[in-house]
Amino acid sequence: MTGQTAALAETMPEPKTAFAERRGAGWLIPLAVLLAWELCGQFGMLPRYIVAPSRIGATWWGMLVSGELTGHAASSLFRQSLGLLIGASCGTIVGVLAGVFAPISRFYEPLVSLIYPVPKVAILPLIFVWFGLGDLSKIVVMTISIFFPTYIAAYHGAKSVQKIHIWTALNAGATRARLIRQVVIPSALPDIFNGWRIGLALSFVLMVTTELVVSTKGLGYVIARAEENLRFDRMYAAILTIAILGFCADRLLLKLRGYLLVGQLMSKDSGHG
Repeated sequence: MTGQTAALAETMPEPKTAFAERRGAGWLIPLAVLLAWELCGQFGMLPRYIVAPSRIGATWWGMLVSGELTGHAASSLFRQSLGLLIGASCGTIVGVLAGVFAPISRFYEPLVSLIYPVPKVAILPLIFVWFGLGDLSKIVVMTISIFFPTYIAAYHGAKSVQKIHIWTALNAGATRARLIRQVVIPSALPDIFNGWRIGLALSFVLMVTTELVVSTKGLGYVIARAEENLRFDRMYAAILTIAILGFCADRLLLKLRGYLLVGQLMSKDSGHG
């Protein structure tokens, strides 16, 4: 009976509630919160610093139509994109090389362990002194901060490549460069994309943080000025824009990941099945 029970348990599908199976059920709670938020705002039950969603939407649309929002968003995205591209590219390249070559690993690992825990925002005054108050200093902060998570992800991805794949490629006469290009990088891509996704989120955080400290243009600048002038609707409109941009960038990165790793993702799903 025990064997029959175990076999029956394996063949039975996992129970799912009808609520979880309904399409779009995950949006019910956020929509309910927004509705309650709007009703409280309409009846004057909110403090001054919490603005009703309808007012936020109207302000956001007005700033978008006037071109003010697009100008600030373009300025912020310019810094964020450069910081992400430089930091993540350097972190990925060095991480893969450190995972393959032991001398590079011995050089970088102590540095990463020493510098990574230090909040990069803490050295902002020093970076401003070295690189000025313009875009360069903000890009440098983002580049340094994004380097570490992408380096760690790429390093562990390269180290996790199965030895049998490396030995097979070497026995087939593959050079080191070809080994990295055709064996190590494809095997490490899932970890590399995880590091890039962390770096992407971090780039938006640092984009706003650096602009809040000193800037004359950007979404962080809009937030700082709106808070000073008690224009909380403009502040929420800028925050909403950051959320939309971050969400779209994350979805694009996941689409690219799915496109490049379609074979690996399918084999992983079939393995779990």
